Amino acid sequence: MKLQIKPIKTKQDYEAALRAVEPMFDEVPLADTPEGDFFEVMCVLINDYENKHFPIENPDPVDAIKFRMKQLGLTVKDLEPAIGKSNRVYEVLNRKRSLTLPMIRKLNSMFGIPLRSLVGS
Repeated sequence: MKLQIKPIKTKQDYEAALRAVEPMFDEVPLADTPEGDFFEVMCVLINDYENKHFPIENPDPVDAIKFRMKQLGLTVKDLEPAIGKSNRVYEVLNRKRSLTLPMIRKLNSMFGIPLRSLVGS
């Protein structure tokens, strides 16, 4: 099999790159082999193209908090140590009050909400 590495500049290049590596996902080639090097480089190129052309936006901070609340079964009371009294938690959840840096740090450390999600775009 001829392994040709080339930049991914167009949608057609992208689709061809996907077709080239797709069969390799069933049995990933060994590292430090021509096939392994091809697979690794093509995956990097594909990832770069996808990041440029199909970016994934960070979630809204309030949506991230609500999502984690649902995941962990948290209540407003559970958020009080991170945000403040219940009225302040409701203000944040209803978008009437912005998150402060200390709130962001506590939400991250206490509930594992990614900082990128809490800071927003």
